[in-house]
Amino acid sequence: MDFLDNLVAFLLDLVWSKPLVYGLLLTGILFTLMLKVFQLRHFKEMIRLMFRGENSPKGITSFQALSLSLAGRVGTGNIVGVSTAIFIGGPGAVFWMWATAFLGASTAFIESTLGQIYKREERGEYRGGPAYYMEYGINNKFGKILGITFAIVTVIATGLLLPGVQSNAIASGLHNAWGIPHWIVGAVLAILLALIVFGGLKSIANVATAIVPFMAIIYILMAIVIIVINIADVPAMFALIFKSAFNLEATFGGILGAMIEIGVKRGLYSNEAGQGTGPHAAAAAEVSHPAKQGLVQSFSVYIDTLFVCTATALIILLSGTYNTTDGQTLADGRPSLLFDGEVYVQSADGSRDYSGTAMYVQAGVDKAFEGASYVFDPTFAGLGSKFVAVALFFFAFTTILAYSYMGETNISYLTRNLSDNSTKVAINFVRALLIFATVFGTIRTAALAWDFGDLGVGMMAWLNLVAIWFLFKPAVRALKDYESQMKEKGSGNYALYSPSKEEVPNAVFWQHDYPERLNKTGEIETFNEWKTNKN
Repeated sequence: MDFLDNLVAFLLDLVWSKPLVYGLLLTGILFTLMLKVFQLRHFKEMIRLMFRGENSPKGITSFQALSLSLAGRVGTGNIVGVSTAIFIGGPGAVFWMWATAFLGASTAFIESTLGQIYKREERGEYRGGPAYYMEYGINNKFGKILGITFAIVTVIATGLLLPGVQSNAIASGLHNAWGIPHWIVGAVLAILLALIVFGGLKSIANVATAIVPFMAIIYILMAIVIIVINIADVPAMFALIFKSAFNLEATFGGILGAMIEIGVKRGLYSNEAGQGTGPHAAAAAEVSHPAKQGLVQSFSVYIDTLFVCTATALIILLSGTYNTTDGQTLADGRPSLLFDGEVYVQSADGSRDYSGTAMYVQAGVDKAFEGASYVFDPTFAGLGSKFVAVALFFFAFTTILAYSYMGETNISYLTRNLSDNSTKVAINFVRALLIFATVFGTIRTAALAWDFGDLGVGMMAWLNLVAIWFLFKPAVRALKDYESQMKEKGSGNYALYSPSKEEVPNAVFWQHDYPERLNKTGEIETFNEWKTNKN
């Protein structure tokens, strides 16, 4: 497998170059300015809208769409990804993950609102996402080529590259906690996935809605308990994060570049803002105005990074159970460490792995509850390994479910001009591919699994960034329109989206399908009358 490892490493260097890392930060900054720091202005509205979405046989509620997108966002990156960020970039990397989340909320708004604007009704269900707004929004040959390319890359990424990252974390966690063989974990995951993913959008959304909020709350509560236990150390810990982030902490001096890069990379991997995954779930939601779901999806970035990732960081940093490398390797093959928390995984041959994995959180939980009597145990026999194993299982499993839906959506896009039977066969093939990739991931090394995942994320992000810079104006106008209707009508509840064909070409759903349905159901007297009164 050396050839495969080397090939993936080479491609990663090309895809995850500095232009992408800093381009994502710059994109977030500029969109934040264009939207007038809506992250703060509409924070209350984001929360309100989560529970106010409509439902229909063709779509899902805002909360279901939020849960489905969170299923994709909240995964192994929230545990293993944060640990890796601290190993490579130190405590300061946490600050750059926060910055990525705050700025990324604006990017998430733009892409998710575009997903709503350009969604289509296909075979009785709402479908949308980057491929759709690339083709119908850019509206030329370049847009169509970009859409097809994104769809193909996303099918490969979500069906083949990304599932292994999640399943590898699940298998490692369960093996650590209870000694369950990896192949058994793979077999069980295959059965569970088959039972759910072949049920389609509704089945996936229902499972995500049941699991994601519950597990996120339990995980955050654990972090709160650890904060209370270590309350006296909290101010010093936050000071360490901020001082390290700006290279003012002597212990972690000299790694500012690595700190920012890994913070942004892991921040993106976790919250997926700009990657183009969120718009798939956003487009499936039944709402009366695209900006509504854009705001909800922006809040999902906060939940993922500011809440769940921060919970991981607090567990690790308060307990001091982490290591940070300076990027060098010692003569005996061990990483050179700037900070040595004496946490490691010991292999059968006696070698030790000090790098950032779930072991940081496992040791952190154990130390928090055992206190001064805590003695590090490389076998992770305490409560921490069991807590992390359960958290990883639910977080990562629901993420794989979200990948299934994204792959299905892009297959529908690629085969929309073929027969229903051909599309069904293609979708089932991708579902089977995802199950295979999931099982394969349980028996491969974590390093290769992460490299595959980073490669898929990076390719999707590059294509999506190009598209949203072409198309951001309709999304910005949508927010202004929503704000105007909020002011005129006293609430966003009554906001209706009615773009002209000149303003937003090819927004077929909003210009034809939705007004026609409103007129038929009598939800307003006539759609044309509403537009006249609005103007």
